[in-house]
Amino acid sequence: MNRLFLIAVVIGAAACGQRERADVTIAAAANLTEVFQQVGPAFERQSGIHPLFSFASTSQLAQQIENGAPFDVIAAADSEHLAGLERKGLLLAGSPTPYAIGVLALWIPPGKPRLAHLADLISPAVRVIAVAKPEVAPYGQAAVEALRKTGIWNQVEPKIVYAENVRMAKQYGTTGNADAVFTAYSLVMQESGDVITVDGGLHHPIVQEVAINAKPQHLEAARKFVTFLVGSEGRALLNSFGYRLPVNR
Repeated sequence: MNRLFLIAVVIGAAACGQRERADVTIAAAANLTEVFQQVGPAFERQSGIHPLFSFASTSQLAQQIENGAPFDVIAAADSEHLAGLERKGLLLAGSPTPYAIGVLALWIPPGKPRLAHLADLISPAVRVIAVAKPEVAPYGQAAVEALRKTGIWNQVEPKIVYAENVRMAKQYGTTGNADAVFTAYSLVMQESGDVITVDGGLHHPIVQEVAINAKPQHLEAARKFVTFLVGSEGRALLNSFGYRLPVNR
């Protein structure tokens, strides 16, 4: 078990306030930190199954699974990483299922220069823009795509600082170290400051999928968690945190 996995488990347990015992272990993309604090207790009330979440970027979670991390379920921030894991035989065949369409947001923390549009990022008053690394985080990739399509990439690229995931990108804004932050809408929808949802037409859709490990330690519990997440109660919770919902199969 590598050090990165151990760190993720500790962070996941602390973020959700959960005890060490777990009836199902879930690798969860960082954008799910807030909503899964609601999903976890709701699932446990319904099923009696205690989930333990480990949060990191989708790329890091996929790498951990490739290295043998014993997750039962992975809730990713995209579909591409799961497709790669499935091709390698690391996921239960046919299990990847869309559960949410992510919404990218630009957050301007309190006390920072007011912005109304993405194009305002070229202002000299905006000195630092936090973005999750596009090579590991789907929301970071979407942010770069949006900036390129808006036509301001060359002007704002020198201002960008990269974070390991969207939660860490948000932290740059929380600590006052960034004037603007690209992150998941679900993480900032209730924050003070200004929140601009980015037009989905400016980037590829952020189709988030969930899947079951090819060799889960708790197969039935894993199936029940996925069923809950894509069912009516899970969808309602996701929607309440600003996620758009895919059409049910």
